[in-house]
Amino acid sequence: MTTHDHPAGSTPPLGTPKPTVPQPRTYPGAPADDWLRPGPWEGTDAAHFPEPGPLAGTAAGPDPAGVAAPDPGASTASEPGTVTGAQPGTAAGAEPGEKPAPRRPGRDRYLDLLRSMALVRVVVYHLMGWGWLTVVFPSMGVMFALAGSLMARSLSRPPLSVIRGRVRRLLPPLWAFSAVALAMMFAGGWNPLHDPDHGGTWGLIDLLNYIVPVGAPPFPWSVGSKSGLLEDTWAVQSAGVLWYLRAYLWFVVASPLMLWAFRRAPWVTVLAPLALTAVVGTGLVTIPGETGNAVTDFAVYGGCWILGFAHHEGTLVKVPRYIAISCSAMVMAFALWWASGHLGPDGWDLNDIPLADAMWSFGFVVILLQYSPSWRELPGRLARWDKLVTLSNNRAVTIYLWHNMLIMATVPVLDQLYNLPFMDNEGATAALDSTYTLWMFVLVWPLIGLTILAVGWIEDIAAKRSPRLWPNGAKGRGGGGRSPGRGHRAKA
Repeated sequence: MTTHDHPAGSTPPLGTPKPTVPQPRTYPGAPADDWLRPGPWEGTDAAHFPEPGPLAGTAAGPDPAGVAAPDPGASTASEPGTVTGAQPGTAAGAEPGEKPAPRRPGRDRYLDLLRSMALVRVVVYHLMGWGWLTVVFPSMGVMFALAGSLMARSLSRPPLSVIRGRVRRLLPPLWAFSAVALAMMFAGGWNPLHDPDHGGTWGLIDLLNYIVPVGAPPFPWSVGSKSGLLEDTWAVQSAGVLWYLRAYLWFVVASPLMLWAFRRAPWVTVLAPLALTAVVGTGLVTIPGETGNAVTDFAVYGGCWILGFAHHEGTLVKVPRYIAISCSAMVMAFALWWASGHLGPDGWDLNDIPLADAMWSFGFVVILLQYSPSWRELPGRLARWDKLVTLSNNRAVTIYLWHNMLIMATVPVLDQLYNLPFMDNEGATAALDSTYTLWMFVLVWPLIGLTILAVGWIEDIAAKRSPRLWPNGAKGRGGGGRSPGRGHRAKA
């Protein structure tokens, strides 16, 4: 199991033996959405991780989820999956021939669905450690593209207020996670002053990254004991997801300049991150330490972030579809060719191959955004997943931050099954051994649900909304139905 489609702080040497129980993998080298801006959605402007992008082919204005652009904290948020305002045609109450009032669109459920799929893929990837999932669905590239699209929409307002709103919504959920993680590290005997990798005064200063993730937070490579309640590498796995917050934060801060450049030289700006990845992601130029990790993260996913700009600005839709798809196919073919000659310790895990990761994610995102159907409701059989899609979008930061720790928490719970009387039978023990990972997958989802109930409401407080326990769009108390609201290093 791996810690994500991305690096986390620093990563253990490639020769480090893997634990017997599947564990999330840390991205070797440099950097998880999502994972999760793995980000949430409430129909308000500056939600957390995976952010909805604007409607395909629309000009700056409606957000990716289709909601008008209220100021952060505004009380005009519409519930995901709903359509507010007048429908196309004559406005209600308008006289024949009278110009209808502008329609205020609802959320784009296609983009909400993509965000939910990215979150699920991140969890499965970190649990199973299947590197080929990075080819099937490059979740981090998708999440950065959605976040970039929403950021472009928001920048119709003063940049400093937009950045301040994004940071405000990001930090409180991080603080809750950091408080628990650090308390567990200290209780396990970790002393950052004496840590061989993060010791001394700089180790203490680096702890500030648990408060504002401008850099990589420190963590012990081993804490506790292998016979303890949690495997002794739990801190690496848990803190590994924080690379994504660092990358997201720097993208947010750089977005005003990046959007300015995009509007003046769109194609140069879109392709520049791929060129930078070819320099820093192939070993042509090596930047040591966490600075190198941060620059590589920025280069690998910068193209996807700027594609979000192109989606929002309507630039992408101006490209004939056959040209966009053909060029994307060639870029993705190059990515697979490059990856085939640079396979890492986990085979076709593109997180280990920055240039292939950047190219494949770029082409994949172009295709997804070119075919964006801009659903107001999930169609057909997808409609049965509406409440879960709404919930995961509204609690994306919580799910992303906690999922690795919860994956590891399944182990001590499942180990109790070996103490059951009928487990004395060798056949029963062998059956549990052979299906252990499957039971981890089954158990992690109720644990995520309990975590949403326990700390998910912090996302609402950060967004200046009334806290809700289970915002899945259902009407009723605590469901977050129609009531108005105020508006890594583990790769995935």
